[in-house]
Amino acid sequence: MRAALIRMRLLMIAAGIFGIGALALLPPAIEAGWLLLVQDEPAELADRKLARSFDSAAATREIEAALAADDADLARSFVELARDRKVALAPDLVARVDAAVEQAASTLKTAENFTRGLIVGEPDDLVSLAGTALGDLFVFGDIRDAVREGSRYAQGKEVDHLILGLSAVGIAVTAGTYASLGTGAPARVGLSLVKAARKTGRLSARMAESVGRTLRSVIDGPALRKAVDGMSVTNPAMTARAVREAVKIEKADDLFRMTRNVGEVQAKAGARAALDGLKISDSPREMARVAKLAEKEGGKTRAILKFLGRGAIALTVAAFDLSLWVLWAALTLFGFVSAAKGAVERATWRGLQRRKVRRAKREVERQRRLATAAAQG
Repeated sequence: MRAALIRMRLLMIAAGIFGIGALALLPPAIEAGWLLLVQDEPAELADRKLARSFDSAAATREIEAALAADDADLARSFVELARDRKVALAPDLVARVDAAVEQAASTLKTAENFTRGLIVGEPDDLVSLAGTALGDLFVFGDIRDAVREGSRYAQGKEVDHLILGLSAVGIAVTAGTYASLGTGAPARVGLSLVKAARKTGRLSARMAESVGRTLRSVIDGPALRKAVDGMSVTNPAMTARAVREAVKIEKADDLFRMTRNVGEVQAKAGARAALDGLKISDSPREMARVAKLAEKEGGKTRAILKFLGRGAIALTVAAFDLSLWVLWAALTLFGFVSAAKGAVERATWRGLQRRKVRRAKREVERQRRLATAAAQG
């Protein structure tokens, strides 16, 4: 009986320890399980993370930083996000954002941005993107970039093979072959944006590697090197023909799928959101998640990408680590249930044994009384 009592007490202590552990582990385990469940749904992933950290102080801080950086588009995106999430903002701060947006949309500023996009090919807003897209649509932009990189190649200087390859594909696409393949406008705009991201240092290293691998399967290297020798801005028709022969457009499906996602982000959330997405995405798959986020969040996308970074489209903690949280919580809960079950069983057994002992004692006492009564009778 004493040994049974000791075992019961040990099981109760174990159940208490496991119970405290389960209480400590369950909240993060539930959060980890939820994150694993929605890891492929960027809008829900972002919503969950914003609910924990995006408040009035955070919104004000981000808007002030955007205004200080002369980025009215980002400031406006944060205002939209704050309104959508019912986060209070000071009226004077909202007024300052409206004034900055109005100034950015002024006629002179618009003309400057359009010209920069057309001539330089480095868009950072919708207007400059329109200039870049126009230049690429008429082959001027792609030929300009191809000739520049081609001349560097001829002079033995360092060549950006990614810009050269994207320009070559852009020339082939713009020549009309993409129409029969269903590539469409988003992919054409996406090509321009990927090229612009590369020029301005907004293309992540891993994404650049991925695009580079795809380009190597799309472009005939020797043929392109031969075409480089005859490139000329003054003879665009000849340049386009030479480059088009070096591009195996039928193998560009993966590239077009990625650039189509970039174009969709631009259409839903703006050129800067697309460039921001290319900066934080490490693979075409992650760019597809940015496109899903932009489809749901629209103009708020830029603010979400700025505030959460890669956390908006991917798990910031390894899925293995999150799975461990769930596993440890499950094991702790199982330990609590097992120990509690054992303690209850031991307590029940001990109660039954004590009841049997008491019943036996009562029976002995009854027999003794009967024997005494018989002896007296």
